[in-house]
Amino acid sequence: MRTGSRSGSERRRAPHGLGLSLFVDDEGGYTTVAFAVALLVSIALVFSLASAEWTLTRAADVQPVADACALAGANVVGAYSTVATTLDACVLTMGLAGVLVSGVGLVVSAIPGAQGLGAEVMGIGRRVLDARGRFATSAATGLRRLEATLPGLIVASSARVVSANSEGSQSFTGVAVPFPQTSESEWDGLDDELDTSSMEQDAAELQERTTQAEEAKAEADVALLEGWRADCGDEPYNLQQRAATLAGLSESENPDYPSVEGWNFGVALSRSRTYYAARAAGEVPEGQGIEELTDSSCRKAFFSYARGRMAQGHYRERADGTVDMDLPELPHDTDEVRSTTLYTDATWPLTQEAAGTTLHSTLACPGATGAAAGMGSLAGVDVGSSQVCPVCAMSVGDMGKVASASTNIDNGYEHHWRRVSAASRAYQDARERQAEAEAQMQETAEQGKGAFDQALEQLSVPRPKLCPAGAWGCIGVVARSDGSTTPETLAGSFVEGQALPGGVAVSAATLAPDADTVENNVLSRLFDGLAQGEEGEGVTGVLQGVTGLWGSLLEGYGSGYGDVADVADDLFSGIDGVFGTKVGSWLRDRLAESVRAMGLEPCDLRLKKPVLCNTQDVLDQAGAADLGTIRRYLEAIPDGGTPEEVAAALGQEVWNDLDTTFTVAEIPVPGTDLTIPLTIDLKDLGLGGSP
Repeated sequence: MRTGSRSGSERRRAPHGLGLSLFVDDEGGYTTVAFAVALLVSIALVFSLASAEWTLTRAADVQPVADACALAGANVVGAYSTVATTLDACVLTMGLAGVLVSGVGLVVSAIPGAQGLGAEVMGIGRRVLDARGRFATSAATGLRRLEATLPGLIVASSARVVSANSEGSQSFTGVAVPFPQTSESEWDGLDDELDTSSMEQDAAELQERTTQAEEAKAEADVALLEGWRADCGDEPYNLQQRAATLAGLSESENPDYPSVEGWNFGVALSRSRTYYAARAAGEVPEGQGIEELTDSSCRKAFFSYARGRMAQGHYRERADGTVDMDLPELPHDTDEVRSTTLYTDATWPLTQEAAGTTLHSTLACPGATGAAAGMGSLAGVDVGSSQVCPVCAMSVGDMGKVASASTNIDNGYEHHWRRVSAASRAYQDARERQAEAEAQMQETAEQGKGAFDQALEQLSVPRPKLCPAGAWGCIGVVARSDGSTTPETLAGSFVEGQALPGGVAVSAATLAPDADTVENNVLSRLFDGLAQGEEGEGVTGVLQGVTGLWGSLLEGYGSGYGDVADVADDLFSGIDGVFGTKVGSWLRDRLAESVRAMGLEPCDLRLKKPVLCNTQDVLDQAGAADLGTIRRYLEAIPDGGTPEEVAAALGQEVWNDLDTTFTVAEIPVPGTDLTIPLTIDLKDLGLGGSP
């Protein structure tokens, strides 16, 4: 091994055949040339890498543009879906509001005293449903028109986004292709007629029956009051007062009722049974002489007859509210005596006198001198089978005087009993007519409930199927045209400038519900404050404003139909005057149950936002098994074509004829003549305008 540097002679013998002397000197170090070459190579590599990075970056720019293109197309579908769902919700809830108001009209029609308002409330319900019909027709027409333009709007919006990404020599062309490419929506049911004519007919009949029941009840109340007044209420004389004065009855035997509440005709019948038994048992002549004896005999006969008649009478209340009663009439003059057993029964003593068989008021009569001849009747005197006693002169007229004297003056017991008896017959007749009318009311109410259920069934049918163009997703197809070259700052002495070749990219986007809008759905945003509408008409506490009712239904539409049932419960429970009405209470409860059981399908009203997805997922739903469809789209894109040309090459059409503002429908405010135009600004929603 050799150490140290070589000698001069050794250096002269070093090989130079490789030409390395330009780069390495005799001492083994790098020459200036070597440094210069290394520096040039390094600079060339730096420029080459920068050029490659620029090329790769520009080449990759086409994918974000494709993503933006697909999202722009899906955004159009989302905006349309929001409009369509909103209008469907408006149609449904407006129909529900009309049916509920009509249901309230049915219930009010069964409330005595308020049935006249039933027609008014039914009229409000009819106007709401008429408004719903007009709105449904305009909404269906507007949505069909808007949906027909949707493919072109998708192309226009996406092409505009693609075009906006072009700058300088970097040019992009492409559009979003919707899947399905044409509408597959089913609008059956949106503008169907909602027939409530049967409910209206039932309401009209119910109002008539309620009026009949109300009139009959009013007559019964008048008769009941008249009976109570004759028994307890009138001053200074009434049955209770006369029984205490004339018969000396105790308070327990002769109760007093300070008001008609709690009183019934059975009270008067029971009082009279006690009274006549006491009067018959305690009857004695008030003085001496044959006239007093005859009058006392006639009174005792009358009291005994009345006691028997009261015993035959009866009072019984039935479960249906009617009464079975007989408060017998007592004769009040001679003619009426002749129609009773007082005239025909053989209860008067007969004697055999010189003039023949003679009838007496009592055997104590001075004219009764002959032998006893049995008992005879007052009728026997009139037919000649017995003679009138010349002393007591007993005849049917004497009995008629007894009846007449106590009946025709207001201090007579029979005077007030006659009033009670007449009132009882009027009361019984009125209650029977009332019960008959209420039975007819119940039958009509059941029919009305069936008509209400039918209307709800029309509302609970499946909602229109929304499947516009792009419902499954939009596939963005974007091409970058040739012509971009390496910037001069990167090309020149060190790197030769190159043209960037063309490129293509695809992307897909679909709609997904935005969880952040659960409590802020499209209806609450669009109709905020609508529930603060004008006060409703009709029964106090029922309609709080038809607009407010519709607003409440709208607010609950997207959060579950339990809210709709709650709104209905609140509405029906707020009906004034229903308590204490058998048919009205029954109908109110049954209608509320029908709403709870109607089974409306919940609706997802969360706002939809476009999200990127797998292209194959969209193709699978569209029935395309592979990417062949997309490849054909890519191959069809013309180099450097305009958006219209690109769209035409892909079988699409750019829509440029739709106005910037588009009124989809006129929303009528229920119960009023006001309408709210639902106008869409296509630019704000990303739907319109040429690219």
